[in-house]
Amino acid sequence: MIRGYFTILADERGRMIQFLAWASIFGIAQGLAMLVLVPIAQAFLDGNLDTAARWLWVLLPLVIVASGTFYVQAMKGMQMALYTMRALHHRLGDHLVTLPLGWFSRERVGQASQIAVKGTLFVGSAGAHLFTPVVTNAVSSVTVVIGLLFINWQIGLVAVLGLLVLWAVGAGASRMTASAENLNHGVAVDVNNRVVEFARAQPVLRAFGKTGTEYVPLRTALDEQHRVGKTALTRSVVGIMGNGLAVQAVFTGMLAFCAWMAVTDRIEPALLIAVIGLVARFTDPIAELAQLGSALRTAGTEIDRIAEILKTEAMPVPALPQQVDTVGELELAGVAFGYANAAADRPVLQDISFRASPGTLTALVGPSGSGKTTVTRLIARFYDVDQGVVRVGGVDVRDQEAESLMSQLSLVFQDVYLFDDTLWENIKIGNPGASDDEVRAAAEVAGVDSIVHRLPNGWQSRVGEAGTALSGGERQRISIARALIKNAPIVLFDEATSALDPENDVHVTASIRELAERSTVLVIAHKLSTVVGADQIVVLTHDGRIDDIGTHDELLARGGQYREFWDQRMAAVGWSMAH
Repeated sequence: MIRGYFTILADERGRMIQFLAWASIFGIAQGLAMLVLVPIAQAFLDGNLDTAARWLWVLLPLVIVASGTFYVQAMKGMQMALYTMRALHHRLGDHLVTLPLGWFSRERVGQASQIAVKGTLFVGSAGAHLFTPVVTNAVSSVTVVIGLLFINWQIGLVAVLGLLVLWAVGAGASRMTASAENLNHGVAVDVNNRVVEFARAQPVLRAFGKTGTEYVPLRTALDEQHRVGKTALTRSVVGIMGNGLAVQAVFTGMLAFCAWMAVTDRIEPALLIAVIGLVARFTDPIAELAQLGSALRTAGTEIDRIAEILKTEAMPVPALPQQVDTVGELELAGVAFGYANAAADRPVLQDISFRASPGTLTALVGPSGSGKTTVTRLIARFYDVDQGVVRVGGVDVRDQEAESLMSQLSLVFQDVYLFDDTLWENIKIGNPGASDDEVRAAAEVAGVDSIVHRLPNGWQSRVGEAGTALSGGERQRISIARALIKNAPIVLFDEATSALDPENDVHVTASIRELAERSTVLVIAHKLSTVVGADQIVVLTHDGRIDDIGTHDELLARGGQYREFWDQRMAAVGWSMAH
């Protein structure tokens, strides 16, 4: 756990070293004070009051030192705990923003939130409430054992053996507790995710008559948490009982050995009584250590989880960033890519090559699973390609700083996230320096002004967490307004108009035309009007390859997969309801 603290505290390890030093001094003073009680008790039992008085003068400065160092190390421990919690939040936040966007999967976001809330609090409080008793008890116990070797080497050796036994039992018990905590952590993350999902999906669940008891994923997660909780409790109880039995066994064994030595005249009766008192006092910190071992291992596990995130490699940063030389140009050359959790022999994209000139509209079409969305994510550098190169503005995205790359891109995806703020602020986040007139102009083009008129507080209406107060089409309109106001040279657009109502469809289509007049637009196309109006169409196959590239007329003339796509869409347009 100490090694873990050194890892997560990074450049502020001096605080930890100071605390450990003061806690160790307190433990040594405490152990020496206990050892001094032996000659004092022996002198009193022998009736030698002058000797007892001399040893009391030795005890007095030890008590003063112990009292002073106890206060100092307690304050140092509390300061370290507060600093640790603050530093961990900053370090986690600073590191998370450097990770590739593709790292933020649903599972990892749940894990990160669990660590940021529970983990940092637990680790910080451990520094204040666990380190002090653990370090001081451990140091004082070792000091007493070393002193016993000088008082009576035979009893000292038995004490050393007892310490080794307690260490072995404690290590096994703490491993059991840690494994139980790992099980609890995993199911707690899953339950948290399911509860949030259950809350956000209430409209859908109620539409299909799914109450809390009928929502199988949540019920399954809660049942698993209950089952794992019982297993974890059993392991914890077994570990605590094992520690307690081991402490009592070592204490009993040392008493028996001391009694044997007295019976065989190997130790004086007065010294025997004094040593037995020391042994009884010696077992108290050992018992407390056994009780704290499980909590210490649990805290160590939390530190390991934090350290695992901090050790996650950040998105590579170029040593010598290159400047964009062709604003608005977009190119993929020989790109191949596969997700880490996918089969190695089934890459998502294979040998993808096309170029979008500045100020043109490129449409991506293809069957579901052909990698259309993955193309846009590679352009935005959610991930780095396995082979080939992605160029934005004529420069490899890996040779650009993240801020420079993202300043050239506006992203309009299907999953639109709105902050729990006003309509106005949710649009202005696209360009915080935009004027009021620019915000209103972008809103008008995207059709947000009609939403403003509908809501009671107009521009100052809050949209709720993730935009829950608005429909899916309205959220997408706000996302488009963000792209318009950012005025980036390249826009990546997942059109997704197939599920929109006619009003939202009109606004989205008009916005695409507006964006195409000022920027290079790459759109994942679903509507025939978008496809026909594109300067070039890139047709992807089901296995992530390019089937053909060209204009609408060129692709129709050549036939192939695009012709099949067009015929299917035209047939769907001609469908009608029979009376």
